[in-house]
Amino acid sequence: MARKTAVVGFSVSPALAREYERLAEREGTTKSDLFRRMVTTYKAEREEAEFVVLQRKMARRARKIGVFTEEEVERIVFEDR
Repeated sequence: MARKTAVVGFSVSPALAREYERLAEREGTTKSDLFRRMVTTYKAEREEAEFVVLQRKMARRARKIGVFTEEEVERIVFEDR
């Protein structure tokens, strides 16, 4: 049967290692679970930041063609459907 987990190794400073261990202990979780949660949180923050950048870019483009409200956007999106 294939392994369902992978071992990941990386180096950090002793101070950061102690802080990481204390944080896992304070959260009442394992270091593995804490790492999974940290990666999930990081990914969500990156996706949100990318969305904001795209939203601003598209808002500028919409204003250039005279679209200023969400209702106007919905009308344009759904008018040919």
